[in-house]
Amino acid sequence: MLDDAADALLRGEAIGIPTDTVYGVCAACAVPGATARLFDVKQRPTDVALPVLVADETQAREIALVSPVAAELMRAHWPGGLTIVLPRAPGFTVDLGGTDDTTVGVRVADHHVPIALARRVGPLATTSANRHGEATPTTAAGVREVLGLAIVVDGGVCDGAPSTVVAVRGDVVEILRRGAVALD
Repeated sequence: MLDDAADALLRGEAIGIPTDTVYGVCAACAVPGATARLFDVKQRPTDVALPVLVADETQAREIALVSPVAAELMRAHWPGGLTIVLPRAPGFTVDLGGTDDTTVGVRVADHHVPIALARRVGPLATTSANRHGEATPTTAAGVREVLGLAIVVDGGVCDGAPSTVVAVRGDVVEILRRGAVALD
């Protein structure tokens, strides 16, 4: 199934994947136009930026400028439910929507599927696998039904809390959304 999923991503398709928090829908950042499909599939406003799943800290450094504080957070909470918003690395110009094209939210999910796919095809623009503003289905069948995706990798039930989102600016950490990682 991972071969089919990777092939679909490389063709620019959006697919459903399990994560350690909730089911997500993702597209390969490296494929022109693929991120636009995520906005269409989810019916997500383009002014709400997409975060990016990466395989590891090394891949994160390919798309983001990682400060010492951010690196410390990565080592403490990755893989896991922490998305870190960082300045974009020079050359990472993928349209992720939003109003700020100078930053990118990155995360390593604690699940083998997104890690394996990111290793195969590169960073994955992602969002929860639901219509914007609605509840996220907890099963692959539910994702297929709600979003009509051709490929949804079945990871069983995914019903965790969404990731905690923080922005790191130098030595300052700002909490943008509470979620899976406790604040302490």
